[in-house]
Amino acid sequence: MKSFRKIFFKILSSLIILAALNIRFTCASLYYNGHTDILFPSACKTVEIICYLLIVYINFFPVFSIRRTSTARNKILDDGTSLLQIFLATTAIEITYCIIALFTAIPDHVEPGFTYPLVWISYLLTALLIELVLFWNGIIRVYLTSVQLGIKWRILGAVCGWIPFVQIYALCRIIRITSNEVIYENEKYLLNRIRAENQECHTRYPILLVHGVFFRDFRFFNYWGRIPAELIRNGASLFYGCQQSAASVAKCGEELTSRIKQIVQETGCEKVNIIAHSKGGLDSRYAISSCGAADYVASLTTINTPHRGCIFADYLLDKIPDNVCNKVALKYNAALTLLGDPYPDFMEAVQDLTASSCTKLNTTLPDAPQVYYQSVGSKMNGAFSGRFPLNMSYPMVKHFDGANDGLVSVDSMKWGSNFTLLTVPDGRGISHGDLIDLNRENITGFDVREFYVNLVHDLKEKGF
Repeated sequence: MKSFRKIFFKILSSLIILAALNIRFTCASLYYNGHTDILFPSACKTVEIICYLLIVYINFFPVFSIRRTSTARNKILDDGTSLLQIFLATTAIEITYCIIALFTAIPDHVEPGFTYPLVWISYLLTALLIELVLFWNGIIRVYLTSVQLGIKWRILGAVCGWIPFVQIYALCRIIRITSNEVIYENEKYLLNRIRAENQECHTRYPILLVHGVFFRDFRFFNYWGRIPAELIRNGASLFYGCQQSAASVAKCGEELTSRIKQIVQETGCEKVNIIAHSKGGLDSRYAISSCGAADYVASLTTINTPHRGCIFADYLLDKIPDNVCNKVALKYNAALTLLGDPYPDFMEAVQDLTASSCTKLNTTLPDAPQVYYQSVGSKMNGAFSGRFPLNMSYPMVKHFDGANDGLVSVDSMKWGSNFTLLTVPDGRGISHGDLIDLNRENITGFDVREFYVNLVHDLKEKGF
């Protein structure tokens, strides 16, 4: 019903714009073809002014709706998409009208002093101005608020905008992407409102999110994308690991242990539920088994963690000359120091992810009996399933390790009493980055935010 209402008002907005554009030209043509009744042009002028006022209103509320039914960002995105749709429709109609009118609307008899070309120029300039306002109002809104456009379609849209006919394709693609995003986000918003009272993610123990290698927990760029906000909306209490981005498993495990004890002491929560991605899973296991964190951890869920390491990492370290590795390590360590790591060690972090290192590690890290262990993994369906650089690493990992997520093999991800493999039967699959919503991308057939809501809800049902 709401969808029909929006379509109706988009059509109404388009008709109002077309009316405003054509009344003046039509009146002038009729007047100079013998319609000299003074009331006729006066009535047309009044209607034209009303239409122009409505056009101003349409630029603020394109579907005549002031009420916000979703988030403020999504409302702006929705209105921007509507403006682009109205622009595309009215422009197409106006071009068609101009072509027809050019041959049929020229009066047979022109009164002295009447400059018919000036009417045409006035009409075209008015049409151009109104359409430009519609377009730029819409495109600025979607560029500023859309998540799914990404950098790719923002750049393509800007470049293709200067290429005739290609610009139409680019605009249609942008409208399609943003329209789907609006629908998707509205559904998420309504779903969360319906289940708000249930507190689906209000677990007995708080959730500790532990990041992987070469990333840190930043306030303004969340490693976990849109996931934390979704969990909090559904009642979760969240904390972050805050360990270094590049250090050995042992050092990161020690840091995590201190972090866990700090959370327990400050909140009185007794224990935490750890959800750890990639190397963060190894760091967490080390904290539990070797640093005394077992009594403060209720459950550990590892996400795409290389529990058995990566064979391709052994191969690369064996083939790449030491001087090259050292140069790369120095640059990474310098950059990571600037980002906040007190003692970054690129080589230690990488070496601890090899199959040989993980084999040794597993012999020294027995699972704590009081902790519930489970694991989650995903796989890509082809080399071009993920974004750079995972699309580059996928073939090598597949050659050495088999089915993988662009970095970690499926077999290496399995740990604990329960393993869940995530993928989609068709299309791109699910990459290493997709499982932490790294690109903030809505994937057909897989809702990463809903997956985490269900994951935490399951922990709640288990009593954790």
